[in-house]
Amino acid sequence: MASPRFTAPDGMPKKNEVDDFYELVAEADLQPLWVQKGIMPNEPPLAAVPFAWKWKTLRELAERSGELIPIDRGGDRRVLSLSNPGLAGQPYATQTLWGAVQYLGPGEVAPAHRHTPAALRFVLEGSGVWTLVNGDPVPMAPGDLVLTPSWSWHEHHNPGNTPMFWFDALDLPLARSLDAVFFENGPDQMANRAVDPISGSELKYGTSPGLVPFDEMDQGAHSPLFAYRWKDTDRTLSRLVDISGNGTASLKFVDPTRGIDVMPTMRCSMHRVSAGAKTQKYRRNGSSVWVTFRGSAVATIAEERFHLDEGDMFAVPSWCSLSIEATSEADFFCTSDAPVFEALGLARVEFLN
Repeated sequence: MASPRFTAPDGMPKKNEVDDFYELVAEADLQPLWVQKGIMPNEPPLAAVPFAWKWKTLRELAERSGELIPIDRGGDRRVLSLSNPGLAGQPYATQTLWGAVQYLGPGEVAPAHRHTPAALRFVLEGSGVWTLVNGDPVPMAPGDLVLTPSWSWHEHHNPGNTPMFWFDALDLPLARSLDAVFFENGPDQMANRAVDPISGSELKYGTSPGLVPFDEMDQGAHSPLFAYRWKDTDRTLSRLVDISGNGTASLKFVDPTRGIDVMPTMRCSMHRVSAGAKTQKYRRNGSSVWVTFRGSAVATIAEERFHLDEGDMFAVPSWCSLSIEATSEADFFCTSDAPVFEALGLARVEFLN
């Protein structure tokens, strides 16, 4: 099917030969560069917009979904995805990142599946739930980061009598744009349903900082440690705040065997801002999704102010400035697409006054 016919732009000769030329170009499914507008903008054009989702609404609707939608009607997961108003109704938080709230009710099991988009869980509320990652049962608790890397089998179990809520992040929009999405359902019974207090990946890679098995072989592109515990994150943030001198601290979750990002497509980080303190204002290309784990603050994103309380989530699109000022000590989990930009040599960061 031929492209729409081009007409000579203003200032070009209006001769019949030129019109004929543009018609031939269109019929050949070609487009002349000299009539293209906006291919090389001075800065990335904004599609996704700065936006915040309030936890009160997220929690109420997630809980209501648990009352109305059984897991077998919810595509085997009961998830409410963050839909950025700038993305024309797509279920994406930004152009490269999926963010969502997942709800698992008492006694429920979300059955096994796997997919090429990488996923992570940051637990917000509840106890007693565990997720099985490639046969390794991983207990989950608030503040924990749990990884389900690309193409790993995973299923979720709640043997208790209270629900659990967690934040989901996937690189799904990026994988879709690369035509790289594959999905497969697993069998009903993947493994023994018993769960140990500590996962196998933690026994091997998470017992002591900086110490890993001597003869460990390359585990692939992702971290072989599937769980990063809140008690360790909290302790490290406290120490970093003490030595920062400005009331703020940030840390990055890394692969303990190589010191690189836990996922090749998603960076995971945690940030603490003391009451009354303010972070350095900056902007970077690529996008991020943030979760207010504790406390309250005001985030200024591209000059738009968002008042945040515990559980609130917000999206920072590419090249939008960000600064955070805490009204009470606040902790934030963040995931971004930074590893992709760095791997491609496209990363750009600018610190602002």
